[in-house]
Amino acid sequence: MRLKTYVKIFLCSMLVTFQCLLAQDSTVLKKNAILENLNAVKGQGILFGHQDDLAYGVGWAYVFGESDVKRVSGDYPALFGWELGGLELDHIHNLDSVPFETMQNLAVLGDEMGGINSFSWHPYAPVTHESSWDTNAIIVKHIIPGGKNHEAFKRQLDKVATFFNSLKDKKGQHIPFIFRPWHEMDGGWFWWGSKQSTPEEFKQLFAFTVNYLRVEKGLGQMLVAYSPDRNFNSVETYLQWYPGDQYVDILGVDNYSDLKKGGSTEAAIRKLHIVIETANKKGKLSAFTETGLENVTEEDWYTSKLGKLLADPIIAKEISYVMVWRNDGKVHYFFPYPGHKAAKDAEQFLADPNILLLEAYKRMK
Repeated sequence: MRLKTYVKIFLCSMLVTFQCLLAQDSTVLKKNAILENLNAVKGQGILFGHQDDLAYGVGWAYVFGESDVKRVSGDYPALFGWELGGLELDHIHNLDSVPFETMQNLAVLGDEMGGINSFSWHPYAPVTHESSWDTNAIIVKHIIPGGKNHEAFKRQLDKVATFFNSLKDKKGQHIPFIFRPWHEMDGGWFWWGSKQSTPEEFKQLFAFTVNYLRVEKGLGQMLVAYSPDRNFNSVETYLQWYPGDQYVDILGVDNYSDLKKGGSTEAAIRKLHIVIETANKKGKLSAFTETGLENVTEEDWYTSKLGKLLADPIIAKEISYVMVWRNDGKVHYFFPYPGHKAAKDAEQFLADPNILLLEAYKRMK
């Protein structure tokens, strides 16, 4: 082979390598931008998030630019939550009836608006196709590496990866996002929960999920959140299901019960302190990943319960965001709509300088 031919092959290979590295660097920079932005805001305010906020609310659905949070407060949430359940079975809609194509467009819109997208996933079980809340079968031990249904589980993850990779901005770059898989594992209501798997099996499930998506599928733009429910009272019990630092970027907690009538806001504060202490020791961000009061039955819940919790000096200084659940008027809602008896209280809560909606977050990041 002639020298010129060798040179051409070498230059071509170097060009391909450079292009690959450039693409990887672009993804990594986008990922790091989220971390940098959240770290920049840390201590200056807590981002407020709402599940399915841009998709539907009480009395409306799929109206461009609409938002129940905006209708009450005048601004959008800084974090937009979405749900992937059903994607793994090739459903057109997710389990909350949101079309995946619409979700894709709204997530891209949320990124263009300057917000952050966070995705939860309540998958139907591989092979049995029972819902996340069906706890009659033992699933986890059969889908982790070495399990008889491991390949079926990988096919589900392939579909999740395809969806995430479809989220691109106008420049064709993958948009960054937070993925919050296998949440509330310390409860017994999901097929991956404490009554259906051992901590060791769960850790393998979580670690494999993240590793497969990041390494095998190239999702470098993905941040990962770990979010048990409230069933812990120490660092040790909080970390009982923790897969390892290399798989997690954000440490969180889901907590509805402690903020219900008859619950204990002080208990919720103590548990967030545990999350914060653990996250800080590990060099991670901390968040209140899911909460709310169904149908907002207490008129002052936002100021007297959630507001009181978030005003705690340690929490106000340390956590990055809080997210309340969705507003489906036909089923339930967790944020008041205009005219609701709790709307003024929620507006007052969101007017607190420590609570960041979209425009405030954009100014700070």
